[in-house]
Amino acid sequence: EGSEGDGEGEVGAEEEAAAAEEEAAMVVGGSEEMELHIQRIMARIDQFTEKFNLIKIYCLKVSDLLEAGRTIFRDLTAEFEDRLISIHKEQMEKWQEDIKELRAQDASNEASRALLQNAQYHLLQNVDNGS
Repeated sequence: EGSEGDGEGEVGAEEEAAAAEEEAAMVVGGSEEMELHIQRIMARIDQFTEKFNLIKIYCLKVSDLLEAGRTIFRDLTAEFEDRLISIHKEQMEKWQEDIKELRAQDASNEASRALLQNAQYHLLQNVDNGS
């Protein structure tokens, strides 16, 4: 029995060794599969990081464009305000000149009216004196 037990022990040991090798192969196979899965995740991380960096760059560009737009808008606003003030000043000067011309014309008309009244008065006096 002892020798039979030893024989059975050898067969059992061989089976255990084969099972261990098979299990090791499965672990290695599982490790390769796991490694492939990890590589896929790492690739996704790299892609995500690249996209994130691109978005950061685009955000900086957008920020720069917005700042440039603000500067242009401020400059245009200042130019518009200056032009508006200039137009107002020109219009006020024109109207003041119009008023000055109207007053000069009115003064001339008043002088002419006074001369006509004076001439009319003298004519009427001459007519009265002549009759």
